[in-house]
Amino acid sequence: MKKTSFLLLFILSIAIPSHAAQDFSKIEIKAQVVAEGVYMLAGSGGNIGVLATDEGLVLIDDQFAPLADKIEAAMKSIKAVPLKYIVNTHYHGDHTGSNGHFGKQAPIFAHSNVRKRVIEDNKKSGVDLPVVTYEHGVTIYLDDEEIQVMHFPNGHTDGDSIVYFKKANVLHMGDLFFQGRFPYIDLNAGGSVKGYLANIKKISNQFPPDVKIIPGHGSLTDMKGLLEFVEMVEYSVNKVDAAVHEGADSGEIMANGIGDKYKGWAWQFITEERWLKTLITDLKKSE
Repeated sequence: MKKTSFLLLFILSIAIPSHAAQDFSKIEIKAQVVAEGVYMLAGSGGNIGVLATDEGLVLIDDQFAPLADKIEAAMKSIKAVPLKYIVNTHYHGDHTGSNGHFGKQAPIFAHSNVRKRVIEDNKKSGVDLPVVTYEHGVTIYLDDEEIQVMHFPNGHTDGDSIVYFKKANVLHMGDLFFQGRFPYIDLNAGGSVKGYLANIKKISNQFPPDVKIIPGHGSLTDMKGLLEFVEMVEYSVNKVDAAVHEGADSGEIMANGIGDKYKGWAWQFITEERWLKTLITDLKKSE
């Protein structure tokens, strides 16, 4: 009974808040240069990546639908050329909400599970849907840039992809990276605490040390920032996993907290309490 009650409380507390209450009229889309031809757009929701070439634009994620016109204006201010391709790093609405707007202009690429979840979970159809799907990844060539899209399974969700602009040496990690803050791991959509950790460790060993990184949420950063994030996630997983194996109940683990070193990583959506609940819920399942 206690386990059922705890799980119910967890689900209620972790539920993604509706964006309907936000006043999008006050949101500004701010463009930041990452490298030559590559930009990060920040507004409300997941960070957007933009590749600007003479042959067209590539859009990585597209935030919420009410921001579509502002996002398009920001893109056109960078380079007034047509949109060629869109990539969804995963299915959550703060990364796919403007698919319906931009999907009329260019094909959307995503992992096959993203298309499935946009249909089933987001209740979308038509131009909101990815039209090119893959299982392991795909490479897109535009102008003189090689865009490597790679799937990493069962981390944030079951459809996560990262996007690497090889010439520019820029990596967009979607929600496999929350810079300087606790991550959201969607356990109801194929996400996994240990899978998430394995993925980010692999990514940190896969790219050049001087790579520039656009996180799903947070500030533009680099490999140092990613390694700090990996360290935090690994510390958290090891701490809670050890407590679970020692027979500590959920209340004890919550009372002990995450430790002083990472208290500052809590943020509006994922507080220390919610991060611990995610860890406890998933790690107890593997017992």
